[in-house]
Amino acid sequence: MFVTDVKKQFYDVILNQRVLVLVAYDIDALCATKILQSLLRADNIQYTVVPVSGKQQLEQAFIEHSGQVKHIVLLNCGACINLLEQLQPEEDVQIYVCDSHRPVDLVNIYNSTQIRLITNSQEQLNIPEYDAIFRDDESDSDSADDDGKQPAGKRRRFDEEALNKRRQRRQWEEHRQTVLFDYEEFTFYGTSSALILFELVWKMSKDSNELLWWAIVGVTSQLHHGLTERHNYLTDMEILHRHVSRLNQWGDDDDSNFSIDCLRISFTNDLRLALYRHWSLFDSLSHSLYTACSFKIWTNKGVKRLHEFLADMGLPLVECKQKYASMDIDYRQRLVAMVTASANKFSLSDISFGSFLAQYGFRNKLSASDAVLAVSAILESVEVNHTDSDNFLRALDSLSR
Repeated sequence: MFVTDVKKQFYDVILNQRVLVLVAYDIDALCATKILQSLLRADNIQYTVVPVSGKQQLEQAFIEHSGQVKHIVLLNCGACINLLEQLQPEEDVQIYVCDSHRPVDLVNIYNSTQIRLITNSQEQLNIPEYDAIFRDDESDSDSADDDGKQPAGKRRRFDEEALNKRRQRRQWEEHRQTVLFDYEEFTFYGTSSALILFELVWKMSKDSNELLWWAIVGVTSQLHHGLTERHNYLTDMEILHRHVSRLNQWGDDDDSNFSIDCLRISFTNDLRLALYRHWSLFDSLSHSLYTACSFKIWTNKGVKRLHEFLADMGLPLVECKQKYASMDIDYRQRLVAMVTASANKFSLSDISFGSFLAQYGFRNKLSASDAVLAVSAILESVEVNHTDSDNFLRALDSLSR
């Protein structure tokens, strides 16, 4: 069942209760966890966070903690499977699912007692009608039993009523397969879970710049990993931009009201170049997925096109191969405009996108895309002495200041 009022049907219910939070191994889920943690801590709600990967770990974590809690929150996991069949919870257990994966299992949608789905109310899921998916077969089975009890001599060889029922059943099953195919095959990912939970925090007047930054990183991770369409990303960015403007009003008269060491967030037109602010522009162009594939940098012709691109920008090769921080300040200030101006000539029309920058005091600015790459590196670390749970905790801690 979909939650229509997140505060009343979700948060007010778990107040003064112990909560189990099962989290998937992805950036959006990590950001959603940080936002939910801040909310639970503010109201002194006891909770346990367990990272899970796959159905087996989900079921194992549920079994280990099900005796202690009656309220379970799933972040970016569980929506696509039949939770009642997989977990088999007790009747008094409530499961709240905030998952951006699609399609949502129809049993979870039509279960009105134990499953609560927290989604974006503006999202169009095209849910099939209940009668098109589920059917009561008791009448069919009863009629079949009655036919079996009759003597063989009294049964007609061709029972028209039974044949009609079988024909209707076959037609219904064919229609059901078509409806399920249309529903499951043409869905991908939904709204970021971090953004959904930030909207909850905002409605409760408990939002802050730090929580907003986690929502920005969650939305950016979807774009970076190709989990959202560009128009959906722009819609989410528009929502986030309004929050950034509201929480970051740094006029001349307001400077005295804020600490210089606090977090500031600003909108910027960023480039799809990996870590170019912390690297050299040449290396970033050579190793970023978008530009490397466009230029085919693994070929001699691709390397030549890359040099042609830099020459078209009018950027000296010496400047490109040194660290971004050491580049001439004039080139740094005009870099985005220079790259964008030459991009169309080399079929790089999508090289720029709207994003945000975070800055603490006078420290270096951190872009949302760089934060996604940094947290992904920690989460996917293959160090021998660190387990997946250790990487999860380290990645969760890295999102904090």
